Amino acid sequence: MNHQALSSFIWSVADLLRGDFKQSEYGRVILPFTVLRRLDCVLEATKPAVLKELEAKSKAGLNPAPFLLRKAGQSFYNSSPLDLVKLLGDQDHIRQNLYAYVQAFSPAARDIFERFDFYTQVERLAKANLLYLVVEKFANIDLHPEAVDNTAMGAVFEELIRKFAEISNETAGEHFTPREVIRLMVDLLFIEDDDVLSPGNAVVRTIYDPTAGTGGMLSVAGEYLLEHNPQARLTMYGQELNDESYAICKADMLIKGQPVENIVVGNTLSDDGHAHTKFDYMLSNPPFGVEWKKVEKAVRQEHEKKGFDGRFGPGLPRVSDGSMLFLMHLLSKMRPAKDGGSRFGIVLNGSPLFTGGAGSGESEIRRYVLENDLVEAIVGLPTDMFYNTGIATYVWILSNKKPADRKGFVQLIDASSFWQKMRKSLGSKRKEMSDAHIATVTRLFGEFMEAELLTVLDAQGNASGQWVLPTGASAPSVPEGGQLKRVPIARIFRNEDFGYTTITVERPLRDDKNQVVLGLKGKQMGKPQPDSALRDTENVPLGEDIKAYFKREVLPHAPDAWIDEEKSKVGYEIPFNRHFYVFEPPRSLHVIDEELKNVTASIMKMLGGLSE
Repeated sequence: MNHQALSSFIWSVADLLRGDFKQSEYGRVILPFTVLRRLDCVLEATKPAVLKELEAKSKAGLNPAPFLLRKAGQSFYNSSPLDLVKLLGDQDHIRQNLYAYVQAFSPAARDIFERFDFYTQVERLAKANLLYLVVEKFANIDLHPEAVDNTAMGAVFEELIRKFAEISNETAGEHFTPREVIRLMVDLLFIEDDDVLSPGNAVVRTIYDPTAGTGGMLSVAGEYLLEHNPQARLTMYGQELNDESYAICKADMLIKGQPVENIVVGNTLSDDGHAHTKFDYMLSNPPFGVEWKKVEKAVRQEHEKKGFDGRFGPGLPRVSDGSMLFLMHLLSKMRPAKDGGSRFGIVLNGSPLFTGGAGSGESEIRRYVLENDLVEAIVGLPTDMFYNTGIATYVWILSNKKPADRKGFVQLIDASSFWQKMRKSLGSKRKEMSDAHIATVTRLFGEFMEAELLTVLDAQGNASGQWVLPTGASAPSVPEGGQLKRVPIARIFRNEDFGYTTITVERPLRDDKNQVVLGLKGKQMGKPQPDSALRDTENVPLGEDIKAYFKREVLPHAPDAWIDEEKSKVGYEIPFNRHFYVFEPPRSLHVIDEELKNVTASIMKMLGGLSE
């Protein structure tokens, strides 16, 4: 059974709840019971050995906990002889027995059910005489690791949360990121690190996600590394704000044998759960366009008091979008380059690329990452890739251990045309990237190349072939009457190409007689006074001489103008789409005229047929 069929089967428990629970409450029952059944199945094989060990160590007067963990072969255990199947044997006491069973889990696992507010749901089920039926339903679902591996189980949880969010009118995308987006990010994260990917290298690395959701990003990174180098060990760290997502993430980490104390609950921005910890790799998909008013006081305090010793030294973005705060948070978690350095990937919407003029918080953050040579690449994704939004999104890859050939440069990759239509839309998600698309983007990044997408069109204008080739490579042959369409898909820029100086251009204030008004005292004495109504600004590229630009672009139109040098500010923006825009000349008027004549003739013919 694939993960979608399995999640649909699990969701069918909702039929039992109809009437006694609102639709929006189904998930509160289904999610914790799914976790419970999964833990139940994972521990089943070692249960007899655990119970035997419990008896022996209790008789010896020893604390059994460490011994039970060893016997369970997991980072959690359950010391009760009960399981979901055995609970069905005593229908009259099922509520008390279920409580006793959950209480017998080790503390880390017990915390999961407290986060779900599980006991409240059990009371409601018992009151509605549904508890036995729900337990029976879950006891018959096979979630053993041999039948459902960790990857499939993660996908099941995500599918359940998506359904739960959909009927609650919540945002599913807040809890998880599409798997193919994570796969792309993980590929980009690891591709330059041969030591980690080489089989046989027993390396130990850390990975962190400050917006962990259900733990999908951490899981995919772990699977990827294991696949390429089974000897490598990846220790996972994360923080999550939503209690239910945190509970699922924690359950997933428990089953994987990861140290669950590394997964922290709380708001990353106001209460950093991993303060002063540095990581080798990081991944994040922070909420897009969500205001940070709730944590504004704590963030501003850290920015003003700690400056660059804190997390938000470069500047603060506007309160309406906090995604760049997460970017700075990750920067503060980078391991120093002398200790091996770090690389991280973060998904952002379009506004962090260009919002805010010179001197604004956003521009200062861009200035910091570019002037410190931290941006390796930015990849533009197709629209309609996420469950909760159809807008354009971008993956930023940042590193403080750039290879020599990348130093001083940023690679932009436009992958917006790399998609295939999904058979069935999921919320706003209508498109997905195939393995081939992901491989192409990874290759472009890994080879640090400029490239073009070449499309051969036949005489009718239909695409008959498509290639991604290095810029300037010889083109494939074109059929007679056809044409070749070239569009850039990967480009490389110097860091300073994104910088500019905003100069303030002043014009003199004139009196009624059109005479220039001069200053009468202080520093301004005898100097022309500026007319605020005529004040203007110009953005001069960083590589260009300001005086030469002013002489060429301004003075011919305003000979009396001057620059107020005290107001000059350096800014940075990344106009991503502009760098990939290709002008297509409009069709000739003659061709358009001919088409109109043909359409008009066709309409007249149809009207003639109706009048007969």
